[in-house]
Amino acid sequence: MRIIVMGTPDFAVPTLEALAAAGHEVVCAYTQPPRPGGRRGQELTPSPVQRAAEARGIPVRHPVSLRDAEAQAEFAALAADVAVVAAYGLILPQAVLAAPRHGCLNVHGSLLPRWRGAAPVQRAILAGDAETGVGIMRMERGLDTGPVLLEGRTPVAGKTAGELTAELAAMGAALMVRVLADLAAFPEVPQPSEGVTYAHKIDKAEARLDFTAPAEQAERQVRAFNPAPGAFFEFAGDRYKVLAAEVVDGAGEPGAVLDDRLTIACGSGALRPTLVQRAGRPAMPVEELLRGKPIPAGARVE
Repeated sequence: MRIIVMGTPDFAVPTLEALAAAGHEVVCAYTQPPRPGGRRGQELTPSPVQRAAEARGIPVRHPVSLRDAEAQAEFAALAADVAVVAAYGLILPQAVLAAPRHGCLNVHGSLLPRWRGAAPVQRAILAGDAETGVGIMRMERGLDTGPVLLEGRTPVAGKTAGELTAELAAMGAALMVRVLADLAAFPEVPQPSEGVTYAHKIDKAEARLDFTAPAEQAERQVRAFNPAPGAFFEFAGDRYKVLAAEVVDGAGEPGAVLDDRLTIACGSGALRPTLVQRAGRPAMPVEELLRGKPIPAGARVE
């Protein structure tokens, strides 16, 4: 098939590479424009999809919008059989959805209709879902409302958002290759009207650890915000990013440090960080951190 791939972050790269490896003709990659990055934000940094496409000699486009007639005409002129979308980041107007011969198919990182929207992996972890997955969905005007052709499932089981995203990206790429190998073999199943939830975009303020909540919820924050934006607490004017933690027994005022191992009291139970990073420093085991920067029992973190 002649395929347009539309995606931006690392999540979309396995799909691009799997489709190219399967022998499809990826005629163009659409992605978000390069963003300021590098040292002190002085350099424009291309997206992971742009880098992967250019490495394969695939033409890249990064329009700011697809709403104007010129951009839509350029898209249609590619005469694609299908557009494959994975975490692209732009709304696709109806003219774009209808341009490819077989429309637009999306790799979505949840078990629809649960967690439609921007941050399905993080929301699944925060909610304590036992399992999640990835679906191949036909795109339509509504936000992740289209019928599903194929899905895969996996336990959440203590995974971080980074680990789960990588797993779902690989799973979604494999499922998309299966679907496009024989599109007629995968009937489109409408999503049920019950069980709809929305995965709203993550606000950085959500990453502050809430020690008034049960310890289990704080530990979910740690996993949901690893690697970004990073769950954190503050102590004595410094910010500490918590990259891994465990739930342990303990009781006290929420935010109180209970021992010399940085066990922190929560609304119920306690949270013990195991991998911590101070601003401008490398991540380190909590024992190493405390040798250089003690946080004594009886202190309060927030």
